[in-house]
Amino acid sequence: MDLMGGMQKAVRRVLVARGVQSSTVDVGGQSVHFYSLKGQGKGPPVVLVHGLGGSANGFGRTFFGLAKRFSRVVAPDLPGHGFSTEYCGGQVCVRNQFEVLRAFVEQEVKEPAFVVGNSLGGAMAVSLASEYPQWVRALVLVAPAGAELPVEESTALLNSFKVGTPAEARAFTRRLFHQAPLPALLLATELRRFYDTPTVKALTAEAMSTRLSLEPEAVRKLSMPVLFLWGGSERLLPSRSLDWFRAHLPAHAQVRVVQGFGHVPQMERPDELVSHLVRFADASSL
Repeated sequence: MDLMGGMQKAVRRVLVARGVQSSTVDVGGQSVHFYSLKGQGKGPPVVLVHGLGGSANGFGRTFFGLAKRFSRVVAPDLPGHGFSTEYCGGQVCVRNQFEVLRAFVEQEVKEPAFVVGNSLGGAMAVSLASEYPQWVRALVLVAPAGAELPVEESTALLNSFKVGTPAEARAFTRRLFHQAPLPALLLATELRRFYDTPTVKALTAEAMSTRLSLEPEAVRKLSMPVLFLWGGSERLLPSRSLDWFRAHLPAHAQVRVVQGFGHVPQMERPDELVSHLVRFADASSL
């Protein structure tokens, strides 16, 4: 029995029971699963983009808090993640993943959104906001990937996703959190299944061979309100990533280092993350 697959489905059942819609749509021939929750607020729709090996389930504990402030909360599973089918698209896996995300926003969201991206999802959110600014009212980057790193740091980061032994799985899990929850540590060996899929392997292999990173100009030209959140307990991405974004983000961007946040605050500190997002939206008159 696939324990983690069963737990993912259990989380989905709980969300659906609480009023979240779980849907699968065709986006340019790719099957994409996403959650949608109608909100009570007047703010624009929120689009939540997860990171490498993650899924929309990781944002599940933020949906209801965000729904109080915004008109709709939308969280897609990137191709090959969560409940979306495996997909890479030849030798340019990262770009094809991004194109699916871009087409999903155009097809299903259909209006400028408050886009929140974590890790790889943060890098994709930057590309969306830079290349298609008409779809992004405001942008929040939560421990985003995409910074240009020295080859040794980039290689070490990508190699960290190759978890083989139970000890390596537990060590990797600890790097994701400010304080790793006991259940996550107990299930660490099962969690490594998320990083052993064909899509995740293809993404890391492409990044390893081409040293993918965002262009500084793509970051500098972001014209919409931007909030950059970095965890005081960030242990997955090197601190050089924070320095790189600080050097290239536009002057109007807000940069906050938040104590108690690790790499995935949406899982560990969901209410605090929602508070940061709502305060930023209020200050940005969204």
